[in-house]
Amino acid sequence: MAADQPGGRWGDEDDKGTLNLITDEVRARAAAEVRTGHWASRAGPIEPAAIMSGPFVPSSVKESPVQQMVVHLANPGDTLSAHADVLFVTNHHPRSTHLDAVSHISNDGMVYPGRPAAEAITPAGVRFGSSTGFSAGIVTRGVLLDLAVDGPLPEGYAMTGEDLESAEKRHGVHVESGDALVVRMDWEFGPNPEVSQPGISVEAVRWMHRRAVSLYAGDVGDAFPPLDPAHPFPLHSIGIGRMGMPLVDAPNVEELGVLCRELDRYSFMLTAAPPRVSNTTGLPVNPIAR
Repeated sequence: MAADQPGGRWGDEDDKGTLNLITDEVRARAAAEVRTGHWASRAGPIEPAAIMSGPFVPSSVKESPVQQMVVHLANPGDTLSAHADVLFVTNHHPRSTHLDAVSHISNDGMVYPGRPAAEAITPAGVRFGSSTGFSAGIVTRGVLLDLAVDGPLPEGYAMTGEDLESAEKRHGVHVESGDALVVRMDWEFGPNPEVSQPGISVEAVRWMHRRAVSLYAGDVGDAFPPLDPAHPFPLHSIGIGRMGMPLVDAPNVEELGVLCRELDRYSFMLTAAPPRVSNTTGLPVNPIAR
């Protein structure tokens, strides 16, 4: 990973990370993938919960990444009124499809590509490596590698580059520089203390580096609990923290998997346009595969 160490690949001021790999040529290649009117959202649905507090909150209110308050705007005697929402959003939530910025993870007190976390991350906002890096949106070619064609991956399975290459051959695709990599393991995203999840190995992250993947989005990323205690959470610690590779966490890959199987095509144009809000470590996103 030396090429992505502080001060490397795209310079000391870079906050886009591997999104720099998405060139005009890559976007043109992505546009060429649109051959039908079929499309699939890769975001999970969110049901907002009412903003409530105190001892009288109903026990039926479920935890949600979005809490909502509806405001009614009207003057006495008016026949016309307006209604507006105030939302409190938890960006990094296991039930919210969201895009991680390169400032989301620090290693040894440093965020990509070598900025002190204490300088980059403040209570008032992120000064470096924030959501500003993808504020213009993302358009690239996506490739789905389905590792679960015969059923969910086993508990505690460490996904390797060899697994990814086997899926490439099975689907007749090849991950190229600037592509977004989508992986299906047929597991529910998020930690479950009752099972040992499958996940990505350090070697698989190296494979993504060699293939110049611009963005990762899989139904499982880092395993909970960690598969290798010596290198816990390699997709986040190495992928984000050292390679500068943004992640789409908590995506919905099932609809995409069904569509790819129906069309017998595993490459597509992927667009991801989060709200244009700067200076955060991540944002909700609705990636669309076409």
